[in-house]
Amino acid sequence: MKTMMAKSSNDSSFSLSRRYFHFKNKDTNQGGNEDDHQVLTFNHLTPKHKHGIVSISKLRSAIAALGKARSDRVVGTIFGHRRGHVHFSVQPKKGDSKPTFLVELAMPTTALVREMASGAARIALECDRWSKGEMRKKAVLQEEAIWRAYCNGKKYGVAQRFECGAEEWRILRAVGPITVGAGVLPANGDVEEEEDGEVMFMRANFERVVGSRDSEAFYMINPEGVGGPELSIFLLRV
Repeated sequence: MKTMMAKSSNDSSFSLSRRYFHFKNKDTNQGGNEDDHQVLTFNHLTPKHKHGIVSISKLRSAIAALGKARSDRVVGTIFGHRRGHVHFSVQPKKGDSKPTFLVELAMPTTALVREMASGAARIALECDRWSKGEMRKKAVLQEEAIWRAYCNGKKYGVAQRFECGAEEWRILRAVGPITVGAGVLPANGDVEEEEDGEVMFMRANFERVVGSRDSEAFYMINPEGVGGPELSIFLLRV
């Protein structure tokens, strides 16, 4: 399994923190329902730099687009060795095929566990738009290779998309029969894996919302009548 250097710090230039926006529940009295998720609304901000103005403006447009987006259901799996890093996998609804999107964050697995224990974890992955003078090779947002990673307003270095290898596929097969749940997989006896510890995982259905070619969101769906932590993952090209 790939390894990355973990980095956790606040970043005033790009951080998707409370300084830029806050979350609020959708109004269920205006056409919503109990399954509605939280939405982003931006706080007032006047950046000092021109670059900041462009960045915040693009983010505001991207998030606003999610209100009139198309959506579908997918299977999402968060996993990582206890002393390793967070991986996020997206599979079609049945969850028995190779991932359509697989990314490794520099965020330590234990850090995400702490964030989830607070009741909600909101992960934002940002990548840059291509300049007008460049020919776009990847129009599909999920094909972007490198992302800036944030969780609940704190920066966690970068995230990297990669193809599913034998080790990742072994883990996804092991949790395949699980529709919704979390747990720990024992190490498979490999020396390197023994050093990294057991594999912690959480698996659930997610609502995938596509706002535009530059914005997508994944909202974890908790079983009806069962309370649990909230998890939202945002992909943004800004």
